[in-house]
Amino acid sequence: MKRKRDASPQGLNAGEVLQRSSHAISSTSWGWVLSEAENVSEITNDHLLATCGMSPRNTHRFCRNKYSTRPRKETRPDPDDVIVISDDDDDDSQCTKRSCRSNPNCVNYVGQKPWESESAAREMFMEVASLGHDPSEDERHKGVPVGLKNLGATCYANASLQVWFRDIAFRRGVFDCESTEEKFEESPIFQLQVTFAALQCTTQNVFNPEKLVEALELKTTEQQDAQEFSKLFLEHLDAQFQKQSKPALKTLITDQFQGKQVYGTLCSKCQTKSERDTGFLELEISFKNNTKLEDNIANLLREESLSGDNQYFCSNCDGLQDATRYTELASLPPVMHFSLQRFSYNFSTEERVKSKNAIVFPKTLDMSPFLGKAEERNAAATNKSDANVYELRGVLLHKGKSAYHGHYEAQIFDAASSSWFQFNDETVTKIKKLGDKVPTKETVIDIEEEDKKKAPGKEQRENARKRQRVEDSDDELLAKSVEAPASLDPESRISSKDAYMLIYTRKEVCPSPPIPQPPVRALGIVEDLNATHKRACENYAAKEKQANATFQETRRKVQDICRTWRVTGPQEKDFVIVSESALDDFLGEAVIKAATTESETPHKLDMEDIICIHGRYDHHKAAAMKRITRKAYEQIKSLNCAFSHELTSNDVCRECVEETFRTKLYAKQHPKLVGEFDDLPPIASNETAFWISKPWLRDWRLQKPKMTEDGADPSPDSKGYMAHVKCEHGGLALNSTNRCKISAKGVELLQRLYPTWEPLSDDLDECIVCDEIKNASSEERSKNRRLAEEEKASLQPLFDDTSSYQGFLEDAPCALIPSDFLNAWRYWLNKPTERPRPETIDNEPFFCEHRLLAFDPNCEADVDGILTAIRRSDWDELEGLYLGGPLIAVQKSKGSFEHPIKVCIGCREQRKTDWSSTEITIRCEPKEGRRRKTAASFYGPASRQSTRLRQAKENAERTKMQVTKTTTVKDIKVHVQKQLKIATICQRLFYQGKELDDNAATVASLNIYAQSILELKQENEVYEISDSEDVPAKRRRTEEAAGFGGTLLGRSNHRSSSPPTPPPQPKVKTCHTCTFDNEQADATECEMCGTSFGSS
Repeated sequence: MKRKRDASPQGLNAGEVLQRSSHAISSTSWGWVLSEAENVSEITNDHLLATCGMSPRNTHRFCRNKYSTRPRKETRPDPDDVIVISDDDDDDSQCTKRSCRSNPNCVNYVGQKPWESESAAREMFMEVASLGHDPSEDERHKGVPVGLKNLGATCYANASLQVWFRDIAFRRGVFDCESTEEKFEESPIFQLQVTFAALQCTTQNVFNPEKLVEALELKTTEQQDAQEFSKLFLEHLDAQFQKQSKPALKTLITDQFQGKQVYGTLCSKCQTKSERDTGFLELEISFKNNTKLEDNIANLLREESLSGDNQYFCSNCDGLQDATRYTELASLPPVMHFSLQRFSYNFSTEERVKSKNAIVFPKTLDMSPFLGKAEERNAAATNKSDANVYELRGVLLHKGKSAYHGHYEAQIFDAASSSWFQFNDETVTKIKKLGDKVPTKETVIDIEEEDKKKAPGKEQRENARKRQRVEDSDDELLAKSVEAPASLDPESRISSKDAYMLIYTRKEVCPSPPIPQPPVRALGIVEDLNATHKRACENYAAKEKQANATFQETRRKVQDICRTWRVTGPQEKDFVIVSESALDDFLGEAVIKAATTESETPHKLDMEDIICIHGRYDHHKAAAMKRITRKAYEQIKSLNCAFSHELTSNDVCRECVEETFRTKLYAKQHPKLVGEFDDLPPIASNETAFWISKPWLRDWRLQKPKMTEDGADPSPDSKGYMAHVKCEHGGLALNSTNRCKISAKGVELLQRLYPTWEPLSDDLDECIVCDEIKNASSEERSKNRRLAEEEKASLQPLFDDTSSYQGFLEDAPCALIPSDFLNAWRYWLNKPTERPRPETIDNEPFFCEHRLLAFDPNCEADVDGILTAIRRSDWDELEGLYLGGPLIAVQKSKGSFEHPIKVCIGCREQRKTDWSSTEITIRCEPKEGRRRKTAASFYGPASRQSTRLRQAKENAERTKMQVTKTTTVKDIKVHVQKQLKIATICQRLFYQGKELDDNAATVASLNIYAQSILELKQENEVYEISDSEDVPAKRRRTEEAAGFGGTLLGRSNHRSSSPPTPPPQPKVKTCHTCTFDNEQADATECEMCGTSFGSS
């Protein structure tokens, strides 16, 4: 509107914005309560929408759609001519994800952002579409060797296989092996051919050696010693090579890996030598920290003097003589294996331990100074020769602290690419440096100083999963590398604290031998794998092409919906209320799944988060609501997506709104009523007052009474408050502490709220009936108190039940009474005004029809907790006070009871066996060195424990259990485990001296009597080896594993490449929960604890 030039300067300045929201009337969701509606019948549909923020009265901004085309700004008039009245709906600065979190009119932050970027949208689309793994990512990369899959704990085998494969002569020998055996293809030698063929010819970057592992019968979940595996596998291969017809194959292992060692002794007196030759496949090297490999080899060959108590018996001298023991290397193989004693056995802890000593070794090793006799070695030290120069070709590493855990890797030189690689199972990485730590005064070899490029593909990335699974050596975390000089010094050193095997090959002058070709059968398997992989790549490419086309079409439709779903203003009435999470689901996965699946059933968009229990919109959840246009709603449905509830804007739940309305109306009206009540004049002296519940009035006068429920307070005469004023007879209650007086005007005000309330006036006397009852009860309590004092005085020893009282029973006339009566009598004496006095002493149930005893007084199970022995004089006293009987007379002598009334054997047997349900006692054996009381000394009441019973409890832990005839021993053990915290595997139960070792046996089959006592002995728990690196608080010895026992390599007499015979089925099945060995190997659940084994 135009402003007059002579207008008053008061008001808004030119161009200043007038905020519409500041002038809104009843703008809050519930501002209309009391001002527009005082009753639920006055609530309109507009009020219902207001509770959800959807009414024109609400002040939520209609934010501009940031993902639609921004409208062109029109030229605005001169600011001096116009005052702008605006709601700021087009001001993007106020629209943020945080500020619009509860704004139903803002749909800018519900997941449409990824769809704006084509690359981000495609990535999300392909992930949800679940095209599966892209096999092209498994393509073998040029110049990078193939990795081997770790099948669980087979890294130790993978490391050795990678080393052997790169020995061309050994690979050729494996390929040349032939066999006429029918099942040769299932043998280890053939599977090794397939593995080597795959490492050489596969088109994938990883090969799965599962068939080879199965042929060797290796357990994939058990980590084994890598050095032991290497020895045993080479022995097996040697046995297979010796069966070949080609002479070169028969001696391949010895020709390639075996050297000759001489052990000799020289008599100092007669100079007679005694020598013995032996072959070796590897030299075992012991070493100290930071020592050189050459020094350790020299120590291996160092002479030993035999003298004193360690003299040598010389056969030539026919007596003990001083001597010299020596070791010589007579010949060296083309491939030298140095087995470093990285692991040793600690006899004090009886455990294998890993040495953290670092060893320093060269890239080039001259073995001439160590070959031959002493004089030859001395001559070689001065006359340099290249005849026995060896080059480093492999380093096998064990990563981890413990000898029982960790991870095996290998650093190997690949002759085909003239490069060093780190072989970490599936991950093969080109490396530039060897070793894992820089030695103090040595230089770490930098293999490729000039090569700054990393090997292509994912092999360059660290294997995060392995980093988490394996904890490397402590010092590796602090390891540093130094740059090597441009020209490598042959004397440069490599240091490692994890190396356990070094492989050197003799330096050859002639060119390297040609790469051997795999045998036809093995190559055929690899070519089939390559063909399968190629087809998988082609199929995936076709599927990906189709998915891309679907993606483009889906993205176009989604963007069209997002650009048009905004409700422009309060004038737009045709809108739909939906859940924000449903929109987010639609944009996240639903629309993609609907587009990529052929299902006719629409994908459900769940709106439960905004729906009440009545199936309509819940105003309590308005913050999670968004409203969109009807057109966008229909477009979403056209994309095969359906909202879980088909509702309209008229479907805000009236029941829920009315409930909240009453609460809010109460919150506004209640303070006014309380203020009106407090403003009433005080009660005049001549005015009639009325009684009201004091707790009710105190609570009602609060701003927010605690008793309020659903916007209403209970009446002053409601349950819980009426008793404060009225007694059960309708008169005035005797207790005046919980009532107070209010005036007649106060009653009139409260009766407007509670019309049916009729208060009592203050001139009414207290209830006469209640007064008489109170007086009578007082007299009765005094009488009971006096009577209890008299009985306690006359029977004080029986009441106290001290240890001295038990002494009165020895060699004295006694009587047996029910323990229940004695307990009740003692309880009554303690609180005679609160507990009832026992009526009679009933011994009748303990007699049979023949008037004989139906129990045995000397059987602990018959009387423990059931009958109690007391002095005969105490019986006579009790019999005079209480009706009862008949007398059960006994006399205790030498720990047992004599009784004139005989026991009826037949009736007792019938009573002990003729039952459907009974209670038994399981008593745990006392700790060693503590003695249990005799059976007779335990007789006493079960719930009140005397000194003798407390002593008994210290000696034995016990629990009671209700059993039936079908209860099993297993059920009893499980009960003991829950009550006494003793594992079932550690329990031994005994009944009448016989062990209950059959867990399936029932109480009926064991002929257990009613009220019996079972004895429990606790055995020590057997601890198993844990795979965890964590050391328990109480260190326990780690048990040695079985190694390769039970595998093909563990059978030393195995000399056939035939497929292994399947191992026999185990006779037992161990439960991992309670460690119980179940006799049935095919059991589906544990006999002891009931744990289900599931499918194995």
